[in-house]
Amino acid sequence: MQSYIEKEDTHMVRSMTGYGKGIAENSDARVTIEMKSVNHRYLDLNIKLPKKLNFLESTIRNKISESVFRGKVDVYITLNEHSDACYQVSINDAIAQKYYDSISAMADKLGIDNDMKASSISRLPDVIELEEMDADEDSLKTLVLEALDACVAQFVDSRIAEGNRLETDLIAKMDEMLVLVDRLEARSPQIIEEYRARLKTKVSELLEDTHIDEARVAQEVVIYADKICIDEEMVRLKSHVSETRGVFDLDKEVGRKLDFLAQELNREANTILSKSTDVEIADIGITLKTLIEKVREQIQNIE
Repeated sequence: MQSYIEKEDTHMVRSMTGYGKGIAENSDARVTIEMKSVNHRYLDLNIKLPKKLNFLESTIRNKISESVFRGKVDVYITLNEHSDACYQVSINDAIAQKYYDSISAMADKLGIDNDMKASSISRLPDVIELEEMDADEDSLKTLVLEALDACVAQFVDSRIAEGNRLETDLIAKMDEMLVLVDRLEARSPQIIEEYRARLKTKVSELLEDTHIDEARVAQEVVIYADKICIDEEMVRLKSHVSETRGVFDLDKEVGRKLDFLAQELNREANTILSKSTDVEIADIGITLKTLIEKVREQIQNIE
């Protein structure tokens, strides 16, 4: 049977929460496998299976690891065997004969009727033995892998479906960030001009309409502009947003990369806020940080 990972597309953002179930059955047994997962930094795979299937644990673990890379994944495997196929009833003739001989001797000695029947002897200890047949490991392995393929396929599909919803929402939030950056770019030059006007007004009032040293005013404006300049932060914000959107086109694990970029976005937003002396810039910065925090929370759920 073709493994599920060979059928995957290259572009898939997958959530770390998922559920899958697979069932396989033949004339001897029925195997049911269920998988469910939640967020985890690495792959934490917990497999619960019957003792008879312990020989397959390593195979099962490796098979799942081919398609699942992060998350706390719980796997539950049940095996239901048909009783006529997995057990054999045998009669211990020697012990039955000894019971019969002893009871007959007792009846003769006591002078009582010997009412011993086969059904009576069968209920005595160790007369009938229920023996579990040796497992057909090849048959069980085939059955387990068939159920596992179906389970993993459904599990991965559920992660992809949720991942697609997360991707759509995250891209929308990236677009919102770019709108906020555009507002920052529009507002930044206005702050400088407003500062220049306030400075000239203040100097004019202090000097009582005497000649204003334009060069000195220009120098002060340059110092102020340099202090509050957020050009580099805005450039880096745009770059991080662009890189984040590009990550969605990668295959397999993107969660760690997205988490790193979210931290970088948050760093730039913090720097903007620390430089801010303008109410509007501060409001935009706070909105930006709130948006980034929402993005970081959602990214925690991406594989």
